[in-house]
Amino acid sequence: MATTTGFYKDNEGTLIDKDTEATLDYLISWSQWLPSGDTISTSSWSIESISGDSDPLASTDTGSTDTTTSVTLSGGTSGNLYKVYNTITTLGGLTDRRYFRVKILARSM
Repeated sequence: MATTTGFYKDNEGTLIDKDTEATLDYLISWSQWLPSGDTISTSSWSIESISGDSDPLASTDTGSTDTTTSVTLSGGTSGNLYKVYNTITTLGGLTDRRYFRVKILARSM
C-alpha cells in the first residue's frame, strides 16, 4: 500500500521504489524515538546491496537537524534491491541504527 511519503511496507519492513535516473532526498524522523530533551549529535549513512551488483546506489549525506537526518540517493540498476542504513548518536550518548530498502525500477515515459 502506497503512502503520501512514497514509502510502503511489506513483510520485510519499509521499502521505496526509485527510478534509475532519479536523484532524490530521503528523510528519517527520529523524533518519536529520541528521549525528551535529547537531540541528534552525529549521523552516518551506508548502503548494502541485497540483490544485483552492476551499478551501485550512491549516497550523499545531506545533513541533520535536532530530530531528523537526510540523504540524497542516485544511480542504481533496475531490478536491484538495496538496504540504506542510518546510524545516529545523540548528545546524551545513545546510538541507534535504522534502515529502509530501495527497489530500483526503470520507469518508462
